[in-house]
Amino acid sequence: MGHALVALDIKQRPWEHTGKIFCEKNGDVKKRRSDQADIPDALHQEAETCYQLRLPEDFYQFWKFCEELDPEKPSDALVSSVGLTLVGPYDILAGKHKKAKLTDVNFNLHWRFFYDPPEFQTILVGDSKTQYHMGYFRDVPDELPVWVGANEAKKNCLITPVGDNVFAAVKLFLSKKLKEVTDKKKSAVLKEIDEKLTRTAKELGYSLEQKTMKMKQRDKKVVAKAFHGAGLVVPVDKNDVGYRELPETNANLKKICKAIVDAPTDEERLKAFAPIQEMLTFVQFANDECDYGMGYELGMDLFCYGSHYFHKTVAQLLPLAYGLLRRGLFARIIEAHLAQRRDERLDQLEP
Repeated sequence: MGHALVALDIKQRPWEHTGKIFCEKNGDVKKRRSDQADIPDALHQEAETCYQLRLPEDFYQFWKFCEELDPEKPSDALVSSVGLTLVGPYDILAGKHKKAKLTDVNFNLHWRFFYDPPEFQTILVGDSKTQYHMGYFRDVPDELPVWVGANEAKKNCLITPVGDNVFAAVKLFLSKKLKEVTDKKKSAVLKEIDEKLTRTAKELGYSLEQKTMKMKQRDKKVVAKAFHGAGLVVPVDKNDVGYRELPETNANLKKICKAIVDAPTDEERLKAFAPIQEMLTFVQFANDECDYGMGYELGMDLFCYGSHYFHKTVAQLLPLAYGLLRRGLFARIIEAHLAQRRDERLDQLEP
């Protein structure tokens, strides 16, 4: 690893933050508009304080919709019929965090699956066999999500966009489920929920398309697909400063990664690492010339490949890239995730 990159990594750490994240009620309560979901301000604030992320209005409206389906346990309103449970920031609306044993829960690891990049925030979980889950995807931590995505962590790192709001995402999930169900009773229950959801979404003015115009516009800003397929967005100025391509295609980079992971000895592995070492030098040059997207892409690809052999390199690349891109929260999330990257026991609030 080049000294300049390591040195910069140590010196310039504007994203550093004191340890764990605590929830607290914030004093300056904003007035809610009449068209917004009727969620108490304190809860609203607490959910966003715990994650240090703003949540979109559809998040709260969907909670209200589930409250109407099951006033006792809104989080489980879709479990028996659809097979989805509301988790993540919904656990705060449900008051689950108040019953947790741990007092210093790091919410950025709560329901963070093995392949979830910092941009992804889980809000719904499905089949535990495939670890199907849906979440909000943000390009920048202090902006609202660009869309809702889905991943099956037991299969791969791919994140598929499923709508620009949670109603659209669940509608798509429901329509696939309806095609699979043969039992008439189950089918009738699903149809009823589907009709209620469609009606509610239309009343609230949410699009139920899988790909909206807003999502297509975001596609145009994507500089690289990355291994997860969700795409990376970085600011690129009129002189094309902000991103430069990696010298390898995704297919070639995967071959390089495979050679490293499959190497029979540590000596062979070190040799197989040579192309990555070379790319790290290119990243240093790119960072010096403000093309921060290159290190971001390489770091993300190595994270998505999933092997612990790349964790050290990811820890050198991604926090630095996020720091340079002024996405400090994402830097903290990736550091915390690499320190506790696992594929089981993801619920940080288990009593």
